[in-house]
Amino acid sequence: MPKQPTTEKTSAPDGQSDAAESTEDSAAGASYLVPGLERGLRILAEFSAREPILGAPELSKRIGIPRTTTFRLLQTLESLGFLERVNDDRNFRLGVAVLRLGFEYLSSLELTDFAAPILERLRDATGLNAHLLIRDQRDVVFVAKAQSHDAMFSSVRVHVGTRFPAHATTHGHVLMGDLDLPHLRALYPEKRLEQFTDRTPGTVSELEERVRMCASQGYGSSEGAFERGISVVTAPVRERSGGIVAAVTVTVPRSEIGTAREKEDLIAAVCGAAIELSMRMGYRPHDDDPTAKLAARRTEKTD
Repeated sequence: MPKQPTTEKTSAPDGQSDAAESTEDSAAGASYLVPGLERGLRILAEFSAREPILGAPELSKRIGIPRTTTFRLLQTLESLGFLERVNDDRNFRLGVAVLRLGFEYLSSLELTDFAAPILERLRDATGLNAHLLIRDQRDVVFVAKAQSHDAMFSSVRVHVGTRFPAHATTHGHVLMGDLDLPHLRALYPEKRLEQFTDRTPGTVSELEERVRMCASQGYGSSEGAFERGISVVTAPVRERSGGIVAAVTVTVPRSEIGTAREKEDLIAAVCGAAIELSMRMGYRPHDDDPTAKLAARRTEKTD
């Protein structure tokens, strides 16, 4: 009678069976990888603050794939907004789609967690509504808030998820502080921008002036410029490399912030909160950081 095949496992020395299973799992996992997607993501990972601009030949060498394949991957990433061309179309840098993914990540994870107690302290110190915002392309989005306990603020509630047009608000001008004129023109290709009030920038050139002003002074403020009867003070939040990832703002329920001294104190408080959150995100202010300088005034007064 023929011998039936056995179904029992043959014992192996300690650790060998586990190693074999691990190898099999790794092989199975590798079989599910999509080569084109993997290569595209590896290309994106090559860009950094130290090397913001790279060309196809260098990327082809680093990733270890033919130049023709590299060019096709670069064109695909460019079409999706993850890369954009620079220097006569021969080189590339990261596009706004990467920035958008970063904002979504930060808004859903540590940024809002870190911001909550800071916004609450800012609210308690000023008595005003305090919010955290990010930029999503041409909009600013409120992602966290600390509502004032004062009943007079019930009529000026802004809910998490509310969107405003970036070009028309001080929040947007602060959040676009990293963008130069070419980036602004790419974001707003139209000749005329939508007007909400007579103080809304009407062209990209006017918008750039507002953006540069906020960047140079380290904060932005407006008194009834977007909504009548509402004033705001907004300051940028930066991550480890210094890029702007969010903004802290307080809302004043009137068309004027107050006296010069009141405005100065409020600016210092908002900048202080923005710098505190930036440092929680790994940012270390440099000596010329205008937001940090304004925040220091608040510290000096409390010492």
